[in-house]
Amino acid sequence: MMVYPEEPIWSFPHIPALYDDGDYGVNVVEALQEFWQMKAARGADLKNGALVIYESIPSTSQPYVCYVTLPGGSCFGSFQNCPTKAEARRSSAKIALMNSVFNEHPSRRISDDFIEKAVTEARASFKGDQNQEDDGPDTGIGAFRFMLETNKGRTMLEFQELMTVFQLLHWNGSLKAMRERQCSRQEVVAHYSNRSLDDEMRQQMALDWIEREHENPGLLSRELAIAERELETARLAGRELRFPKEKKDILQMAHNQLTGGSNINS
Repeated sequence: MMVYPEEPIWSFPHIPALYDDGDYGVNVVEALQEFWQMKAARGADLKNGALVIYESIPSTSQPYVCYVTLPGGSCFGSFQNCPTKAEARRSSAKIALMNSVFNEHPSRRISDDFIEKAVTEARASFKGDQNQEDDGPDTGIGAFRFMLETNKGRTMLEFQELMTVFQLLHWNGSLKAMRERQCSRQEVVAHYSNRSLDDEMRQQMALDWIEREHENPGLLSRELAIAERELETARLAGRELRFPKEKKDILQMAHNQLTGGSNINS
């Protein structure tokens, strides 16, 4: 379920000084951390604090890849061909800093117009599934609208983790299961609005995929290969990555538990 267009914004002309620290002398890693510390000092609602978290993908050769997760939950990755781990970190910081700056634009705040656009976009992703396309109170689209309406005024980067939780719940089939148990959308949103996307939630979803693998052998390998391609394509395009990365990580967790940690490509 997409909430806003995932266009790469690293070529925006109004922030050229953030693009190339070699030409402009900007330490993008420090600048990114200072940006979010400044937002926290000004009262931004960051329940997990202002810490920016980097994750370097283990590799013995280039190109190196690094992901950065921002306060609020958004994730970006190195989008360039990086010959060193340090350059991969700088590349991820560049794209994250530019998105952080762009996020301050009024168009990134959740408003009535924004909600209508997002719901229309989400409905388009369910073409052909009338049960999901409807905007009624018991549908996925209805729950999505309700979630956005309860977060009006926040920016998209501040809202990202909660949005990713619901994207994963939909992808994993959990929202459908809760609907079948007659949970109201208000109950579901209230419950998950107060939960972080943590290892416990990932583990539960991984167990669901292990069960599906037992029922349909080979499914997990196919889904993981698709998720890896989707993540790589989105990373190189400079897009926001939290949902595709979490999806890949959950499938990888399930695969590792089934195989004792062996790589899917080995």
